[in-house]
Amino acid sequence: MSALRNIRMLTRYTAWANTRLFEAMASLPEGQATAPRPTGFGNMVNTLNHAYVVDLIWKAHLEGKPHGFSARNTETQPELETLREAQMQVDRWYVACADGLSEAAHDEVIHFRFVDGGGGAMTRGDMLLHVVNHKTYHRGYVADMFYQTSSRPPTMDLPVFLRDSASAF
Repeated sequence: MSALRNIRMLTRYTAWANTRLFEAMASLPEGQATAPRPTGFGNMVNTLNHAYVVDLIWKAHLEGKPHGFSARNTETQPELETLREAQMQVDRWYVACADGLSEAAHDEVIHFRFVDGGGGAMTRGDMLLHVVNHKTYHRGYVADMFYQTSSRPPTMDLPVFLRDSASAF
C-alpha cells in the first residue's frame, strides 16, 4: 500500500503547491503574471496554462476518453483567476482519483494516444506520478520568473507540505 499512500500524498502536495503559487501570482503587481519573459511559454500564466492542459490530457487518459487536444497549450491565454479556478477543480479531481484507486487499479495498464497521435501505455500510478512531476517542473519555471519581477516565489517544497499538512493524507 506504500505506492497508494505516496500517490495520494503527492496529489495533495501538487494541489497545495499550485494553490500557493496561484496566490503568490495574484499578489504580484498588475501585469507581472502575463508580462513577456525569456521562457518557453512566454510568461507565467501561459506556462501554467500549458501544465493545466497537460493535466486535462492525462485526466482524459485516466478516464479512457479522448482528450480532444491537438497541442499542449491553448491558442488563447486565459485570465489568471479563470486558470486558477480551473486548476483548483482539476486538482480536486486528481486527489479524488488517487483516493479512489485500489492497488489493482493503481497497477492497471492504460493504453492511450499522445497529442502527436502516437500510442502509449502506462499504469494509472505512473500516469499520476507523471502529472505530479510535470507540475513540479513547470512550477519551477514560474518560480524562476518571480525573480525577474524582483519578488520571491512562495515556498513549495515537499518537506514544507509534509510539515504543514501531515494530517491531510
